[in-house]
This record gives sequence, structure tokens and C-alpha cells, in this order.
Amino acid sequence: GIYEMNKDDRDRKNIDEAHYRYWHLGGSVHEGKVTDLEWCVPRFQHAFDRWALQLGQITGMENLSYIEITLLNVIRMQDRPKTAASIARQLNRDDIPNVQYGLRKLVREDLCKKVTNTGSKHVAFTVTDQGKKLTDNYAKVRRQILIEQTGNIDRIDEKLLEATRLLSMLTGLYDEVGRIASSYSRVDYK
Repeated sequence: GIYEMNKDDRDRKNIDEAHYRYWHLGGSVHEGKVTDLEWCVPRFQHAFDRWALQLGQITGMENLSYIEITLLNVIRMQDRPKTAASIARQLNRDDIPNVQYGLRKLVREDLCKKVTNTGSKHVAFTVTDQGKKLTDNYAKVRRQILIEQTGNIDRIDEKLLEATRLLSMLTGLYDEVGRIASSYSRVDYK
């Protein structure tokens, strides 16, 4: 049944009972808090997508999608070539064909190029001079707009580190429960 808190429990948890009482994904205080985070993540992701696209438009990447901007910046990380598989791994994506599609577009746009090591069968990608120029512009404007704003938040570096660690841990947890769920048979409730 639905978990209903008594007044003392609600006060202790600093939570409004009505917020969770009728929510099918919030049958307990803990479940409600997990659900709040789950719904916060896509809202954050969409806000981040819009921000990255807007930043891309004002820094010369107006022809690129959010994922292509992301791919270009990942390729630029540490200024060393990366394979499609390593890029997908960095982004925790398992849709390699979609990553490869984005990489092909970046090659066509002359923002990255394919490179191979002598004797290797693996193709890697590195940014071109144009890709470097655009990612430099992106980083510069990002510092001017975003980093100046985040710098005004009290104890921001500590909070960012804590949030990053929590989200990384939860990413592993969701990957694990996804593997567990994949072994379940469909259950029909009537």
C-alpha cells in the first residue's frame, strides 16, 4: 500500500506528505526522493542540451546537433585521438552506430579527421585546426558566461565534486540494475 508518514516523521524528513501521497513512484519518503532525482536528471539534461546548442550557435557550430557538439568536445579532451568505442565509453553510450554517424558528420564538416597508427586496424579521430578553433571559441565563451555565474555559488567546487561523485555512483548503480532487470521476464499485473 501507500506509505503515509505521521507528522513527526514528516517533520523529521522535512517533507510535505501531499507531495508524495498520490505519486505511484513515491510510495515512501526514500522512493519519493529517488523519483525526484530521476525527474531532475532529464530536466537538467534538456537544459544542458539547450545551453550547449545556444553556445554552439554563437561560437560557430550552428550546423551541429547537441550530440555532435558533445562528440567534438570529447575528441578534443587531452588533445589525443580517440576511437568511436572510447568516445562512446566516455559518454556511457551503447549506440555506437549513432556515435559513428555523428563522427562522419564531423569529418564531412572538416572539424575532425580520421587517423590510424601504423600497424593498427583501429581508426581514431582527432580535431582539425578548424575543430580546434571552434572548441577554443566554445571554451572561451563558456568561461565568460557559465563559469562566471557558477563562481558566485557558495562552496561551488565542493558541491560540484559531491554531485559528480554521487551521479557517477548512481550511473553505475543504474547500469547494474538495468543488467539485473534484463534477466527478468515480463510480468503482467491484472
